[in-house]
Amino acid sequence: MQSSKVYIERNFKVSDVDDGLFSSFIEHLGRAIYTGIYEPEHPTADEQGFRRDVIELTKDLNVAMVRYPGGNFLSGYDWTDGIGPKELRPTRLDLAWRTIENNEIGIDEFSDWCKKAGTEVMAAVNMGTGTPKEAGYMVEYCNFSEGTYWSDLRRKNGHKEPHAIKTWCIGNEMDGPWQICRLDAAEYGKKALETAKIMKWVDDSIKLVVCGSSSSLMPTYPEWDRIVLEHTYEKADYISLHRYYENFGNDSDFLASFLDMESFIHSVKATADYVKALKRSKKTMHLSFDEWNIWYQQKHKNRDWERHPEILEDRYSLLDALVFGGLGITLLNNSDRVKIACLAQLVNVIAPIFTQENGPAIRQTIYYPFKSLSMYGRGTVLKPVIQTSTVNTKYGDAPVLHMSVVSDETNNVINIFCLNISSEKNLLSLDMRSFGNLSMVEHNCLSGKDLHMINSFDNPYAVVPLELEISNAKSDVFDVMIPAHSFNVLRFKY
Repeated sequence: MQSSKVYIERNFKVSDVDDGLFSSFIEHLGRAIYTGIYEPEHPTADEQGFRRDVIELTKDLNVAMVRYPGGNFLSGYDWTDGIGPKELRPTRLDLAWRTIENNEIGIDEFSDWCKKAGTEVMAAVNMGTGTPKEAGYMVEYCNFSEGTYWSDLRRKNGHKEPHAIKTWCIGNEMDGPWQICRLDAAEYGKKALETAKIMKWVDDSIKLVVCGSSSSLMPTYPEWDRIVLEHTYEKADYISLHRYYENFGNDSDFLASFLDMESFIHSVKATADYVKALKRSKKTMHLSFDEWNIWYQQKHKNRDWERHPEILEDRYSLLDALVFGGLGITLLNNSDRVKIACLAQLVNVIAPIFTQENGPAIRQTIYYPFKSLSMYGRGTVLKPVIQTSTVNTKYGDAPVLHMSVVSDETNNVINIFCLNISSEKNLLSLDMRSFGNLSMVEHNCLSGKDLHMINSFDNPYAVVPLELEISNAKSDVFDVMIPAHSFNVLRFKY
């Protein structure tokens, strides 16, 4: 058994958490939309063909925004294909994922779905085959009230009130060789600047995300980010980060993935702050980590020219959920700069929600840490002093206990998220004397003997968090046993 000690001081504040940190992503990819959120023949389908069971699971996650419609799909997408009478919409080849897209769902329907699911749209405009002018038209269609061609067309299409979409992505992964009409940094920076100008001229209340490097593994990183920001700094509100993790055979390295995410965030912050200094700007650039998850990319194989094929449908294990929880903790700890984070994606495609066509929807293992973070990660992040042992990994020395502390001052609760990456249990001593006497109200733990257990349609609750026994005594110091290989939520009332 190991032991650790943590000191939590109520005045050591990092930042308030933006709701945008608990966002997600749905792309026209595989079964994310078709048989994911939309299946008109499903027993739970509503009058628009949306699966009510998926809506309820999405509500349960309390997702702040959903990025749409892509993703790689975005760079070849004409948004006007997805508006108007469905019977008149064209069927297209989607060159990004080599599938057939019939455009039954577009921005109008997706906005309707978001309202039903209790979330908001984080829209994206095409910077591959698309133009700045077309991006402006999309903002006008979605956000302008009435009296113009595009706003009146929206009204004609059945949406009298504007969609009022406030957050927009200017393209997707434009430095990727896989991207349709990829651009170099200067080309994208110039195009993104002109696009941003037009979009904000249409609606000056919107917030804009420009494309950062597609990954910290890209040869263009971080020079791409610097060049793009030198063009767009005063018009952009966020720069994007994308990063996925997978297990290449070493569980210790995989569990320490949060160290790599931490390094990535700090490098992009430093790059943005360099541009801030270069431009003598008073504005601090925020970060939108609008694609993050576990994704076993090495297993992906194309299935050419099918309608909504079963692709990128990773089945997540307990081990995946623990790694996921560690990444979520890192996002919370960097909430002073990371204001948006999108779990990619939401349904079927590398997702927490998994559906069976004409059948049930289940929660994958990663559903549970996301729900815990979304439920209890809203408040003010504190900076704890952690004394714990480390383990050597390819990312460096990783703390055995990785933690985030969030003070919910509205409800007078301290919420502690704690990942134990060790195969040994850990006696955690929590010193919270600056809060006075507290009562422990919950110890929720995701753990198990088999790290490779998954949830399936035959056994949908194989991996679920459990409520562990808690102390009933009031105190300002608590000793809590943290199980081996576990993701924990500890809650204290003050």
